[in-house]
Amino acid sequence: MAVTLSLEPAGRSCWDEPLSIAVHGLAPEQPVTLHAALRDEKGALFRAHARYRADARGDLDLARAPALGGSFSGIEPMGLLWAMEPERPFWRLIKRDVQTPFVVELKVLDGHDSDGGRLLARAVHERHFMAPGVRRVPVREGRVRATLFLPPGKGRFPGVMDLFGSGGGLCEYRASLLAGHGFAVLALAYFRFEDLPEYLSDVHLEYFEEALVFMLQHPKVKGPNVGLLGFSKGGDLCLSMAAFLKNITATVLINACVANTIAPLYYKDLLVPDLGCDPTKQKTTESGLLDLVDIWNNPLEEPNRKSLIPLEKAQGPFLFIVGMDDHNWKSEFYAHIACGHLQAHGKDRPQIIYYPETGHCIDPPYFPPSRASVHAVLGEAVFYGGEPRAQARAQVDAWQQIQTFFQKYLNGEKPVKPSKI
Repeated sequence: MAVTLSLEPAGRSCWDEPLSIAVHGLAPEQPVTLHAALRDEKGALFRAHARYRADARGDLDLARAPALGGSFSGIEPMGLLWAMEPERPFWRLIKRDVQTPFVVELKVLDGHDSDGGRLLARAVHERHFMAPGVRRVPVREGRVRATLFLPPGKGRFPGVMDLFGSGGGLCEYRASLLAGHGFAVLALAYFRFEDLPEYLSDVHLEYFEEALVFMLQHPKVKGPNVGLLGFSKGGDLCLSMAAFLKNITATVLINACVANTIAPLYYKDLLVPDLGCDPTKQKTTESGLLDLVDIWNNPLEEPNRKSLIPLEKAQGPFLFIVGMDDHNWKSEFYAHIACGHLQAHGKDRPQIIYYPETGHCIDPPYFPPSRASVHAVLGEAVFYGGEPRAQARAQVDAWQQIQTFFQKYLNGEKPVKPSKI
């Protein structure tokens, strides 16, 4: 009987979709090693492997069989994807062109030899970043530089604006995946893209207000409000938008600061200074990575309080997603500040989800957790923290929590108070 490698869904799937992997036709109790590999758009190779043993019938199902070692151990149905490591040190897996898939090659090799045994079966699977029917619409309206992703079907969809962090550029992969779950998502660039500023020297909230108006006026976006999704620096920008702009109903922050960071924020006649930092407090790990967690000033101390964002002015609720091993900054501490601040002003507590052993970069499911990578602006390798298995599980849960939160508050299930601004 020929050995077959079975994948479900067969042939192709979305990146955030679970993939069932099974092997049939093996000898009873046969030892095998499974390998997975892909290359990103720049040709960088990512690989994972795990050793298994077939059952008494010669079958192997990764949903039931524990890995006996390799890149991971134990029952991890998606381990061959999330445990991939780059051949190039500190290279983070990022999808740059969401219109093309990552092509994953899977192999089944005989035995547990580290040098590799005889090839028994092979399969190629496409992992896509746009679900069937999702539309990608480049946006160049006024000053706004963005990409809008629209779900398939007629009618209007809950709108979400998606902002990444201090690496700049236009990151689309989170927005394109989220659109596959019924949201109209605007991936918004704000520096280091086309004719936008090269550096984040100052930030004018009017730019983000212009993007917000674009969303609210779009015929496929279900108003009268939108949601915000922000990571790292993009998180505190979303907090500023929620505090100072109208028509924002729900805000999700992934490892964000509650103070304005990196650059001064301007809006009309308002100035919010940036939270300062002390570069002499940066540390270097044994691996030579920058650890920045201690460099940021305490926003509760004077004169740093001026950089705090007035969360109490926000129109809708907050969801804080917190990696408790974040080494970029003290995300857990900042979430506590937000909670105390809102309660002191008679507001509802924000929803906070804490993920132990999870670092700064909480991506959608099945991305290999990025414990460290070369920062696009700093040009040096930065330590982000996290333990791979725990972070992989956190990414699956956080992705579902984000969707549930937006579905609840963008579909009018809970009334919101009008903005005080």
